[in-house]
This record gives sequence, C-alpha cells and structure tokens, in this order.
Amino acid sequence: MVEFTPKTRYDIRDLLEIVRLLRAPGGCPWDRAQTHESIRANFLEETYEAVDAIDLKDADLLREELGDVLMQVVLHCQMETEQDRFTFDDVCNELCQKLVYRHPHVFGEAQAAGGEQALANWNERKNTEKGRNSARDDLESVPAALPALMRAAKLQKRAAGRGVPAPDAAAALDRLQAGLDNMRRALAAGETAGVGGLLFDTVALARALGQEPEEALTRAGTAFTRRVEACEDAALAAGTTLAGAAPEALAVCWGQESTQASE
Repeated sequence: MVEFTPKTRYDIRDLLEIVRLLRAPGGCPWDRAQTHESIRANFLEETYEAVDAIDLKDADLLREELGDVLMQVVLHCQMETEQDRFTFDDVCNELCQKLVYRHPHVFGEAQAAGGEQALANWNERKNTEKGRNSARDDLESVPAALPALMRAAKLQKRAAGRGVPAPDAAAALDRLQAGLDNMRRALAAGETAGVGGLLFDTVALARALGQEPEEALTRAGTAFTRRVEACEDAALAAGTTLAGAAPEALAVCWGQESTQASE
C-alpha cells in the first residue's frame, strides 16, 4: 500500500505522481511489469478510440479518451524517468521549443497570409531542424508503422513536394485501369502479384480527388456494414437467414442498398 490522499480534483502533477506510485514498489503489479513494447498496441488502441470519439462528435467520450491517450504518454515518460533518460518535463520543454521554432509567423518575423503559408513555414523549419535535404530524406523518415494507406498517401505527398509529378484524377484512373488490366492478364496466367500496386495507385486516385484514402476506406467499410445489416434484416423478415436467403433476393437487396449508399 502506498501513501496517497484522494482529492476532489486533480491536475497534471497529480497524474504524474499517481503513475509514479503505480510503477513504484508496492504499486500495481501490472503497471510495474509494463515496458514500452508491451503497451505499444495500447497506445495505438487508445489513439484510435479518441479518433472514434471525434468522428462521433461526442465531447464527453472525447474527454475520456484523450485522458487515456495522456495516460499512455505519462506512462512512457515514467519508464524513461526510471532509467534517467528523460522526464515528462523534458517532453513538454521540447514540444514548446518545437512549437515556437516552427511558428516563425507567430513568434518571429516571418509572415503567413493564410493556412497554406503557415504550413509551408512549419515544413520549412521542420526540414531544416531534421536535416532533410532530399527526397530520400523525406521518404525514409515516413514511419513504417503507419497504417498502409496513410503511409502510401504520405509518401506520395512528400515525393510530390520534391518535384515528382502527381497525376490528376484522369491520369490516376488510367493508371489504375492499366493496373487492373495487367492483373487480369496475370490471373489468367496463374500469377497473383500486383495487388499492392493497385492499392498504391488507388491512393493516388483518392489524393487526386482531394480525399484522404484512410478516411475514404473507413467510410466505405461503414457503408458495407450497413448494407450487410440491411440485407440480413430483410432475410430475417422473410423467415430465413442471410446465408439461407435465395441468391436472387439477396442480389436485389444488395443492389438496392448499394444504390442507397451511393446517393
């Protein structure tokens, strides 16, 4: 049992102390056993739950989920504090320095007439700070752990920033069609390679249309779920199951739901 006096309201210093106590002798066995690697997936899960709260426009849920994300940050910082490598205060200090340095139009003499110029200022300072002087530097610094669609979009965007031509929607669609034709010929020959290229070209098409590929696929997945659920409801209403529904009835239902989803 650790010494701790509960309060009616806590702040960041209380959180730091609570996590320290959880990791201290006499604290929580589970928390004490964790490492950066063991809670890596937790960090991702908590972040996605916060994003889900944003999509749901649920402020109460967002408040809770942001707390869970903050808990992950503090826990990782406590692990490093125990190894005398850095502290939570060091993280805050570095973040503040970064924000001041990368906003010269706010904290310096640079100008930014709009959001695009402000972003350009940020990226220019970021590249200088990290010593990125080439396309190689830009591409190799994209985290491999990003979801594949997000990573593909970021790679394409950074390449375009270094002068690699980005196709317009028509050119991207032509490239995708050519890839599909090649895939059809490959399948006829008993080969299955090339799916990754098709997905990469689809990302290029999404970018040309001004859409975020990850978000577009998320919306498509949600629409697919609703279509399956509607067809299952129709099957149950007819006294059968989705698997037992007549193919003709299922095709009609699926077509109707597909049309409604695209409207």
